[in-house]
Amino acid sequence: MQFDLMASMMCANYGHLEQEVKNLEEGGIDSFHIDIMDGRYVPNFAMSLNDMRYIASATKKPLDVHLMIEHPNNHINLFLQYLRPGDTVYIHPEAEYHPSTTLQAIINAKMIPGIAINPGTSVETVMEMLRIVKKVLVMSVNPGNAGQMYLPYVGKKITKLLSMKEDMDFEIYWDGACSADKILEYAPKGVKGFVLGTTLLFGRDRSYKEVLQDTREIRF
Repeated sequence: MQFDLMASMMCANYGHLEQEVKNLEEGGIDSFHIDIMDGRYVPNFAMSLNDMRYIASATKKPLDVHLMIEHPNNHINLFLQYLRPGDTVYIHPEAEYHPSTTLQAIINAKMIPGIAINPGTSVETVMEMLRIVKKVLVMSVNPGNAGQMYLPYVGKKITKLLSMKEDMDFEIYWDGACSADKILEYAPKGVKGFVLGTTLLFGRDRSYKEVLQDTREIRF
């Protein structure tokens, strides 16, 4: 079974970032997930524009840029100028007065438009945007910090999105507390990709290559 694995780079070792990118590439990661936080939309500061710029220059793999910032339309061109056609940019609909305007800017730059849905955000409130975006990033934890506990009621939201994705032409991705059992349960149901952080990928006593290989060989 084919599914995408993305590395949550806010969990990487920043003392050896170049080597981290290289090791993840050699290990078979599909893309690099970049969490940008402004300390306002979420109660944390995480990766910066320069972090994203460096990783973009250090790899040919796609980037998945997750903007956890207020009013992303005010700054979207700062990020788009360092990305490449085919990279993905996610915004949170609640963070913008007119999210469709921001999504259109992403589309015009030949990037893949996406929205991120918080645990407390209902599918009904983003229904119209599901017809615009190509990717939906479902947060299984409240955004802002790594190492949080999975919120089980998010599963029902994923089930609802799965029933709609073919008609509206989007793919579903999982972000937060992603363990092997979640991949085992949701990949067969149609979730396209999973963001891997401290639960499964980082901080292990094994190489990234070993972890990623074992993850891809999960028995369904």
